[in-house]
Amino acid sequence: MVAQHVLEFPGGYTRTTGPVIGRFLSELRARRIVGVRTAEGRVLVPPLEYDPATGEPVTGEYVEVGPAGTITTWAWVDEPLDTHPLDRPFAWALIRLDGADSDLLHAVAAENPKALAAGARVWPVWRDRPTGHITDISHFAPEVTKIVSEVRAEYRLQAGGALRVFLEGVERGVFLGSRCEQCEKVYVPLRLACPECGNTLPETLELPDTGTITTFAINNLPDPRAPEVPFVSAYILLDGADIPMIALIGDVPAHEVRQGMRVKAVWVPESERTASMANIRWFAPTGEPDVELT
Repeated sequence: MVAQHVLEFPGGYTRTTGPVIGRFLSELRARRIVGVRTAEGRVLVPPLEYDPATGEPVTGEYVEVGPAGTITTWAWVDEPLDTHPLDRPFAWALIRLDGADSDLLHAVAAENPKALAAGARVWPVWRDRPTGHITDISHFAPEVTKIVSEVRAEYRLQAGGALRVFLEGVERGVFLGSRCEQCEKVYVPLRLACPECGNTLPETLELPDTGTITTFAINNLPDPRAPEVPFVSAYILLDGADIPMIALIGDVPAHEVRQGMRVKAVWVPESERTASMANIRWFAPTGEPDVELT
């Protein structure tokens, strides 16, 4: 048989703090952290009435420290108890506040244990209504080292010259290219000058919407234009062209795309077209035999 006794103090147990701890708690109420200097010049946080190394009384000189500090050691708590300061996983840590020579034990909130390490910088998170208690510091939190900013850039491109003519062709459902009279190369999209020999390109050609994949990449990040993830972006050499153009590949599993595959443009309905490359959903396999690339 086990006898159990409960000792209870109705209204709580009241004790005096003394001048040293009282000063520490009063400073906490003002959202400041102080330590006390010893005769040897060390700063103790939390402050003590006697130097634990020598047993000598402290000097009575109070020094504001922190508020940030460095973790010297820590232990992770996966399942907090009702009496713990946080209701989610956290760490108990010894923290050497800036300007202090001893460590303060307190809770550190972090997303997971990997976010903590000896030497990590932490800052106090104060309660809304400090009362003069160590819990006026709700907990410490890791120093901010990165932020996530929502970024959205919207712009309008005013197409002119060759690009305007090319996009007008895409709106009609055709690809327009230019032939150089000197080197006889055909460029798509349409250009006004040959990048190889510098000549003007007076001849405009309508090219078919079929071509061959010359090289490609499998992408695993979402893209609103892509048919699915993973998706393929590829360089496609249109029939009759000498320079490939880049486009999405669809209607085929990503792992089946290959160099030399024959593809054809998949257009949006004519009623939905504008002067934009969005008129081409993607290129899809034609089923023709692959082309051997040279």
